[in-house]
Amino acid sequence: MCVFAAVQRHHHGGSAAHRIRAAGLVLLCCHLLFVGWLTLRPLSVPWVAPANLRPFASIHADLLSGPRAALEGIGGGLALLAPLGVLLPMAVGRVTSRLGSWARTVFAAAMISLGIELVQPAVPGQVANVDALLLNTTGAALVHLLCYPALRARLRGAVRQERPGARRFAPPEDGDQGATPRTPRVGIAP
Repeated sequence: MCVFAAVQRHHHGGSAAHRIRAAGLVLLCCHLLFVGWLTLRPLSVPWVAPANLRPFASIHADLLSGPRAALEGIGGGLALLAPLGVLLPMAVGRVTSRLGSWARTVFAAAMISLGIELVQPAVPGQVANVDALLLNTTGAALVHLLCYPALRARLRGAVRQERPGARRFAPPEDGDQGATPRTPRVGIAP
């Protein structure tokens, strides 16, 4: 009980921020479980294409195959890890700079996608594709750029609601701020 109380004292923000963070963690775990099931399940197919290690080769092939194949191939690649662009900052729950959050989110999405692509060749019916890595990372980056300002405002509002005494700096109405505080002189000990 004492350890739990000590841990709770060090949390910044209030219960609304904790609820947002907890919801982000639950949704992130559910999404990653779904992605793992979707990309790493064995497929029974009569033939498997070789692994694509040349960037933009499968994107080019999808574009040449027509709009439906392009939408399925490219759109599916962009959408697979796109929710990470919102879920990762939501799960972290820290309101940081937009560029720092974007860089962390893109790096995490790239590492998750890389992990999937490294494990896929060991699964029957699945092959590695470097374009999937590029599309997955791009999808998460785009969603983060589009949705992070609203998420950041929501997180800041949740933290601000829990601390009503915390205000932003407001300049004084008049120019006089009073006398400068002075520290009393202390003599040197003999």
